[in-house]
Amino acid sequence: MKENIEAKHLTGRMAEFAKLSAYSQLDASVVAQLKKHLLDAVASMIYASRQDTILKCFHQHRALQENGRCLVPLLGTTGADRAAQWYTQLIRYPDFMDNYLAKDATCHPSDNIGALLAAAQVTGASGRDVLGAMAVAYQLQCRLVNDMPVMLKGIDHTMLLACSVTAAAGKLFSLNTEQLAHALGIAACTFNASVGSRQSYTYEWKGLASSLVTGSCTQILLMAKEGVTGPVNYFEGSVGFKELTGMKPAFNQERGDFSLISRCVLKSYNAEVHTQSAIEAMLMLRQQHNILPGEVKSIDLTTFATAYHITGGGKYGPRDRVQTKEQADHSLPYILAVALIDGEVMPEQFATARIRRPDVQELLDKVKVHTVLPVKTPHKLMDVLDPYTQEYPDRLPAKVTVTLENGKEYEQKCDDYKGFFTRPLTWGDVEGKFRRLSEGIISTALQDDIAGVIDGYDKQSATALTALLARI
Repeated sequence: MKENIEAKHLTGRMAEFAKLSAYSQLDASVVAQLKKHLLDAVASMIYASRQDTILKCFHQHRALQENGRCLVPLLGTTGADRAAQWYTQLIRYPDFMDNYLAKDATCHPSDNIGALLAAAQVTGASGRDVLGAMAVAYQLQCRLVNDMPVMLKGIDHTMLLACSVTAAAGKLFSLNTEQLAHALGIAACTFNASVGSRQSYTYEWKGLASSLVTGSCTQILLMAKEGVTGPVNYFEGSVGFKELTGMKPAFNQERGDFSLISRCVLKSYNAEVHTQSAIEAMLMLRQQHNILPGEVKSIDLTTFATAYHITGGGKYGPRDRVQTKEQADHSLPYILAVALIDGEVMPEQFATARIRRPDVQELLDKVKVHTVLPVKTPHKLMDVLDPYTQEYPDRLPAKVTVTLENGKEYEQKCDDYKGFFTRPLTWGDVEGKFRRLSEGIISTALQDDIAGVIDGYDKQSATALTALLARI
């Protein structure tokens, strides 16, 4: 008797969700939000095309494969797997992309987009098909972060990306439910990377790790479509996910439910997502009180546990030595110092020459980050007793206190920021960000064309966008 994969295994339930989901099930508000996230991702893609780290990746791709069916920026043409990897590198590297925040973990749903753009070229998909696949990827990845927060067990959130990108791209590649369940089993058991890539001191791989997943999952899908089988019982098996993590595998997702997409957030500032409200508080103080950096005696930040541990010197390691972009955009001391001096936190603030200037290096030593409850290692007590941590992820509470040498003290608290789901960016806001990041790299006319195609993507072919991106 044929095994009922869909009912018995979590991989089957994920596959069934992907196969039974369609663009027609999406509310207009969800479609509009997906378009904003796509434009936001393209903005990072274009900006990244001129960065030194991406040049290293460019040479890697040229050495591996110069020809293929996918037309992509800079490289010309390449294979579907390389295109998925390359798009993802371009979108992810600037660390200016979107986020979803669960209580115990986070993820970057836009990590899925590159593989979908590659698959769409191979399969002749429409823009509507891509938006539908984006919805599957976003909802599935966010649900998995809620249900199985693997970062608590030291496993990087790219493990969950392996599931979401496989499910969504598999939909575009037209795998049947059984083939897709096998592909999901292969992807899930293969990508169990350590979260150590994000610890201090941070290196370039932090911004590139997800690209290896998306490229490899594209290969997995094409193998599964040819009939290659994999461990469909990976999550429930005797030596699978449950044994590895000690967590109960779960995927509690109703068909037609895309509600988590509305809680995905975009960044207004080019820094780690948990720092966004603290940055806004610092910029408000700067504007309101005309604070001169040379007059500052100390900067004190009170924040929630996740921000403290990832970017403030907690579990992920010290954040007070900052010499590179990767160290700077995950360092609250640097981010707050440069925000006060420069009045903004954009890509320019992460140029090596800017990072190493004495003004910001001296000021960051005056920044102290802590939580209300002085617990230096992650502890469930924080969720109960620490008022800032209690509010996360529904809010991102941060209080900045600046003390001057003359004894004056200024304080500002922010519970969210412009770009959070409580105060989402408008299409105009995202288009402004897109134009700023792509200024000087592409022409105004090409900016207009890209923004216009994405705005009407549900009435376009998928290649209407990828052809424009190939002109970068």
